[in-house]
Amino acid sequence: MTPTENKALMRRIFAGLAEGDGTLFVQHLAEDATMTVTGRYSWSRTFHGKASILRDLYGHVRSVTSGTNRTVPSRFLADEDWVVVEAEGRMTAADGMPYENNYCLMYRLRDGMIVEAREYQDSALCERVLGPFPHKD
Repeated sequence: MTPTENKALMRRIFAGLAEGDGTLFVQHLAEDATMTVTGRYSWSRTFHGKASILRDLYGHVRSVTSGTNRTVPSRFLADEDWVVVEAEGRMTAADGMPYENNYCLMYRLRDGMIVEAREYQDSALCERVLGPFPHKD
């Protein structure tokens, strides 16, 4: 796919995410995808495989939030097989505290599938509102 086609696909995916619907994201996440939460805090790690991304990362996010989680994009940039999305996450923590974080999300696509993702965010806000990520056993 061309950079323009990749960007158009990510726009469609984020149209759903802005409404709290991750269906297209899940459909376009490759089985062997990786997702890295960048930084040096408890959430920082790389999740390997679609199952781990959905279960370990997003499953934990659902366990510490309530209601609908929205990721609202403001900008899309495409270069070769990468699409960069600037977005705001709009969620409510399980304790009722609002959680609105700014994200820079980088996605590498291959044949219409997300094969790699990198997430940059305000890590201090994440830990303050959502708490630390559980330790690996």
